[in-house]
Amino acid sequence: MAKKHSIFLIFLLVMLSALGYSQDLDPIDNDALVKFEQSGSVSDRFSIFFETVNRYSTHSAYDWLDAVERYIKNAEIGGDSTSLKKYRLIKSQIYFDIGDYDKSVSEATRIYSEKHKLDMETTEILLNLLDNNYARLELYDKQVEIRKQKRELGLKDKISFYDIYSNLGLHRQAMKEYIQEKANTIEENDYFSRAEYHNSIGKYLLLDKSTSTALTNFSKANGFINVYLNDMMTVKTESEIIRANILKGIIDGNIGKCYAQMGQFDKAIPYLETSIATIEENNIGRASDDVNENVLFLAECHLRMERLKVAKEYLDLDLELSKTSQTIKKNRLFAAYYDRLGDYEKLSEYLKKNVRIQDSLEASESAIKRQQLASLISEENLEATRRKMNETTLAMEQTKSDMAAMDERSNLIFISLIFTLLGFAGLVFAYLKSIKNQRLIAEQKHIIENALIEKDSLLKEIHHRVKNNLQMVSSLLSLQTKNTRSKAAIEALEEGKSRVKAMALIHQKLYQNDDLSVIEMQGYIESLVNSVQSVFMKGGHNINITIDAEGVELDIDRAIPFGLILNELVSNSFKYAFPEDSENAKIYIHLRKNGDQGYFEYTDNGIGLPEDSEDRANSSMGIRLMNRLVNQLQSTLNIDKTTEGVRFWFNFK
Repeated sequence: MAKKHSIFLIFLLVMLSALGYSQDLDPIDNDALVKFEQSGSVSDRFSIFFETVNRYSTHSAYDWLDAVERYIKNAEIGGDSTSLKKYRLIKSQIYFDIGDYDKSVSEATRIYSEKHKLDMETTEILLNLLDNNYARLELYDKQVEIRKQKRELGLKDKISFYDIYSNLGLHRQAMKEYIQEKANTIEENDYFSRAEYHNSIGKYLLLDKSTSTALTNFSKANGFINVYLNDMMTVKTESEIIRANILKGIIDGNIGKCYAQMGQFDKAIPYLETSIATIEENNIGRASDDVNENVLFLAECHLRMERLKVAKEYLDLDLELSKTSQTIKKNRLFAAYYDRLGDYEKLSEYLKKNVRIQDSLEASESAIKRQQLASLISEENLEATRRKMNETTLAMEQTKSDMAAMDERSNLIFISLIFTLLGFAGLVFAYLKSIKNQRLIAEQKHIIENALIEKDSLLKEIHHRVKNNLQMVSSLLSLQTKNTRSKAAIEALEEGKSRVKAMALIHQKLYQNDDLSVIEMQGYIESLVNSVQSVFMKGGHNINITIDAEGVELDIDRAIPFGLILNELVSNSFKYAFPEDSENAKIYIHLRKNGDQGYFEYTDNGIGLPEDSEDRANSSMGIRLMNRLVNQLQSTLNIDKTTEGVRFWFNFK
């Protein structure tokens, strides 16, 4: 299923690229600092700073620092404590952006002691900034305290520790906590959140050395972020697009790290280079641990591929490394570089640097990490204890409530028992009465069924006798034909005989059916045509007859007029339409029913109607008869002359 989804994402991206879609972005405000200084109030300046995405695109962070320092001095001179707090918070954010986390914390803690005087929005920015600073400085116990503050102020529902677990080396535990918190909160069409989710899972797996599984998650994240960026249907703000591009760069870098760990350096390099370019383009003026990591991985890839000059160029870059692990890795790569050059003095120098760093870490890091881990565990235990106490209190209150309810129920049980017995007695009485009624109903039903059977038998007998009587009339007409010399009289008698047979056939079909109310027309028309054909086939006619009336049923009031009309039409076709034997002689009979409406059409490809057919219609017995029969069906007979033959049709209810 995941494979199909990935294929769909790739196909969608290819289609969007082929169509040349692009999303117009709002232009970046390159004069943010000018706008900041021209604003008339501290609130406006505060909003401009934090709402401007690439605030360092034209003016550097140090230009901003100079401007903010002036406003801080003015606020100190004027004794404006509210403005002073906001300007210091801006200054703290600038230090964080350039990677000077100690100064950032120093400025933020000066405001933290008076956070109760801040509005909720400013307080949230302050706590988030301290949280991020403590994460960079690896002060996880302080990070926990800040998160407790967020929860107490209602900024967070609960405290999460998965990122801290990962920083302490518990990557599997971090991944488990992260999945429990996030898995069921992401909507199906929230592609950005799904990209973040799979990137985080991949990051924990990569740190845990499960590289191939991490690469699978990074590939999913890459697919989702591409869909998000190429979704033209959803309008995105400039901030959202830049945030998505930064995530895209981070994912590309993580894919490159996977390939590097798997020894596929030629595949890793393009992803790492693209990642650095994307992050720097969208994260102007800010320090980035991801860029630092990617540069070190690029240096390692080129070093492993014996591209010593390129590797040295990356190692010589002035990186502001905030993590001890990054410094150790850079020293290790320098040592490997000089080892390949045979410069053992430089090799020894960088190895000694790492030994000194590791000695100082061993002296303090394990104790600090144990202390911070204990802080986390105690916090979780405290939360668990609070939950258990709350549960116990609730259980005791529930027990008291249950005991009071039991007293009430004991009284109600006795009353309800009496009513139950009365109700049961009523049910028994009703049951006995219903049995008696059912017997009466069964007897009446038996009587009705017998009456219906008798009625059906009588109706079948009536139809049978009517059919026999009509056959007797037909026989009398045949005898009369034999005793008549006049050709016109014989033809009239034969026509009458044919019409009698058409009606007799109706009654025959009725008493042969189980349903006496309707006639199945396909079988009836076939029998009627065969009856007419048996008379005229003696003259050598060879006509192809097509009947299309499958599934159509008519009641007797409509079937008899319809049968007589059809009898006239078929007889006329046999008598007049084909004076000469024709191999291509055709008759088409079409009958269809659509709800309460019916449609009948009859065509042949014979010689058609004569020129004076309208005059003859007034004198022709057959045409006049058909018009009257069609009137009985509450319709009008339509006659169309075609290039070959003639077409009769009408609609009826």
